[in-house]
Amino acid sequence: MVTVKVVWRDTGKPAEGKKVSVSFDGITRGVSRDEFTNHNGEAHFDVQPGHGKIFVGGSVVREGRIEGQTVVYL
Repeated sequence: MVTVKVVWRDTGKPAEGKKVSVSFDGITRGVSRDEFTNHNGEAHFDVQPGHGKIFVGGSVVREGRIEGQTVVYL
């Protein structure tokens, strides 16, 4: 399980309702289905950790190791 927490940089508050997806390196991993952040700014994915990219609203916001809870700022 991987959780992406989306936070507004200027206020530090969770960003609710943002469309999030993750893609993993490797030919067999691919891209997750879209999830939307909840009231805590969290989107949960039932995937194994790995190296890849996090997308929010279709734009890459982070690239690197994705595992546990990863916080990204908008």
